[in-house]
Amino acid sequence: MSSGGGRNWRLVRADTDAVPSSVRRFMARARKRRLRAALPWAVGAGVVVVLGVLLWIVYGTAVFGVRSVQVVGTEVLTPLQVQQAAAVPMREPLARVDVDRVRARVQGLAPVDKAIVSRSWPGTIKVEVVERTPVAAVPSGTKQWTLIDGEGVAYRTVSRLPGNLPLAQLTAPGPGDVNTRSALIVLSALTDELREQLVGIAVPAPAQIKLDLRGGRTVIWGDDTRSPDKALVATALLKREGDTLDVSSPDVVTIR
Repeated sequence: MSSGGGRNWRLVRADTDAVPSSVRRFMARARKRRLRAALPWAVGAGVVVVLGVLLWIVYGTAVFGVRSVQVVGTEVLTPLQVQQAAAVPMREPLARVDVDRVRARVQGLAPVDKAIVSRSWPGTIKVEVVERTPVAAVPSGTKQWTLIDGEGVAYRTVSRLPGNLPLAQLTAPGPGDVNTRSALIVLSALTDELREQLVGIAVPAPAQIKLDLRGGRTVIWGDDTRSPDKALVATALLKREGDTLDVSSPDVVTIR
């Protein structure tokens, strides 16, 4: 006791044996319930943190940045020309590259008919190019020819005439030119035998189409209507003598 006669109090920890076993079991179960309740939240928070870090690495850093631009499918163009047109910044996060804009830039190259742009992880942009296929060559100057594809697009000028292409005498070749469209309709309707004999096609007007064949022979085609029928009739007449085959009316043909 103190000198003032008061009591001295001292806090002591009760021995675990002093707590009833039933209470201890209840408290243990309560702790487990709290842990089980908190576990999903802890896991969820951990997942969110991990995803946030991963997204930051992928979209916000150069860890998965562009290291190379791979070009396939070129023949007329060089891979360097396609890479320059694609204009993909090196080390830009691969996930942030706008592949649609890259594709549009590549397809802006005249010889390109179609381009497919894709990501190849971890750091490559792949550009697959489909170049235009020429169907005819249009004289465009002294020893120069402009190639046109099946849609009438004039996309390339060459100084040497490709041996497998017919000459197309067209004043203003292009997809919107009526004479060009007529020439393409006729060319697409030709049989293999007729195509092998074809040297050139002249379209001064839509109703004045003429084919020049090997050996100085000429086919008067007329307009582009009934071109498949005209092609079959002209093919059948190839074995006949005569320099001029007029199939402008395929039901009544003349040979001169």
